[in-house]
Amino acid sequence: MTSASTTQADGAQHAPEHTVTMGTGPLRQEEVLAVARHGAPVVLSEQAEEAMRLSRAVIDTLAEDPLPHYGVSTGFGALAVKQIPPERRRQLQRSLVRSHAASSGAAVDREVVRALMLNRLATMTTGRTGVRPEVARCYAALLNAGITPVVGEYGSLGCSGDLAPLSHCALAVMGEGEVFDADGVRRPAGEALAAAGIEPIELQEKEGLALINGTDGMLGMLLMAAADLRRLVRTADIATAMTIEALRGTDSVFAEDLHALRPQPGQADAASNLRRLLADSNLIAETRGGEHRHTRVQDAYSLRCAPQVHGAVRSTLAHAEAVAGYELASAIDNPVVTVDGRVESNGNFHGAPVGYVLDFLAIAVADCASMSERRTDRMLDSSRSHGLNAFLAHDPGVDSGHMIAQYTQAGIVSELKRLAVPASADSIPSSAMQEDHVSMGWAAGLKLRRAVDGIIRVLAVEILTAARALDMRDGGVDQARTAPAITAVRRVVRTRVAGPDTDRYLAPEIDEVVDLVRDGDILAAADQALGSPLR
Repeated sequence: MTSASTTQADGAQHAPEHTVTMGTGPLRQEEVLAVARHGAPVVLSEQAEEAMRLSRAVIDTLAEDPLPHYGVSTGFGALAVKQIPPERRRQLQRSLVRSHAASSGAAVDREVVRALMLNRLATMTTGRTGVRPEVARCYAALLNAGITPVVGEYGSLGCSGDLAPLSHCALAVMGEGEVFDADGVRRPAGEALAAAGIEPIELQEKEGLALINGTDGMLGMLLMAAADLRRLVRTADIATAMTIEALRGTDSVFAEDLHALRPQPGQADAASNLRRLLADSNLIAETRGGEHRHTRVQDAYSLRCAPQVHGAVRSTLAHAEAVAGYELASAIDNPVVTVDGRVESNGNFHGAPVGYVLDFLAIAVADCASMSERRTDRMLDSSRSHGLNAFLAHDPGVDSGHMIAQYTQAGIVSELKRLAVPASADSIPSSAMQEDHVSMGWAAGLKLRRAVDGIIRVLAVEILTAARALDMRDGGVDQARTAPAITAVRRVVRTRVAGPDTDRYLAPEIDEVVDLVRDGDILAAADQALGSPLR
């Protein structure tokens, strides 16, 4: 499948420029992000429509067969033994969708639902599900109209796939349930479809089942988290470099030959980034000689071992992206229409592969954020900060400086550790023991999304704190003695947050830097100063 949507070197997404064309092959990560996050329109290729027509003909033939066929002429799950007469089969599909649209809780984010719908549409266009082309066209129409089904956060066990979330999307295609329209207004689906000129679909044999069996929601959350973390792990390198300068640390431990002794590719990338970020730093040069020379043999682990931890994050992320690539290339349904025209039951809807890596990433996020919090704490502790005011306060005792900003970091890091407890290690039986082992991949995805938000905030506090510490070292960015790339980052921070002074309302300043981290502005400033992107 193809798209002309573009991606910045730092991983942040530009607005899409062209339409995503749905063929019979896999989507790419950037295409999913373009549609889910930025509203890129989608169209179906003729090849996809023909593939769907061919597989539908197989289902139509089975519908005429007096022998029972799962999903076509039988009930579902534990009720698969019950054969359904032809006159009641459309009701069977409607009832399936209505009964399975049973989520609860707060509505999940719009981008999650759009990714869910797009991934399900991608499976339809493979021609392996047996749905008619008009069903796929209706999904595309909803995406293009900006209509987003309301999906509650609770309801999916990740097996058979994301049943409840997908059922809410299928319900909307039927013109039932609730949706958010393009303006974000919550309204009845039938009303929103009518306003957009979209005709609801009456589901035929197997179509209801084909719309709700898949790992589409957890996959969408994995793809978006991976894109965010590609940017954030490089931002963590920047935060580390700023803190090293603020604490008068050394860059000698990042030498290329030292890291070649342990040939972990992610570690090599992180060390390379730190060498580049700290190149030509006057503050570091001063620690090697002159009045600011220090006699520390080694920096603390949170400084010295950053490449090892940030490298491990990169390696974990590479594994997760490989799993996501396999899943994007999958056609997940049960039963599935095979290439040679058989209709076969299978277990490909089980979310274990995706659930595992969602949990794995949550562990990596928690550890990376924990190291960031430890670096922040060192800058605030006058016994370890090598000459900085206690808590970076303007007038210690009268002022508290960034004391409570670190509390905020610590509270987030503590939650990230709880979020790192794997969801996929759990299982609970359902459907009268027919579905006796489930993946919990949807829950793993939701908690990873919260973890990503958490590390953004943790890194923002470190960057805000390091910028203040560096201003106290050299008198402000206009007299900067920091490395050129770090000076560029400091300038961006100072466009949003004033330099050191007596205490002031701190929460808005944290939020300003959170925006800079989330939007990729911190990373873009460093990349521009370096002349090429960080790795």
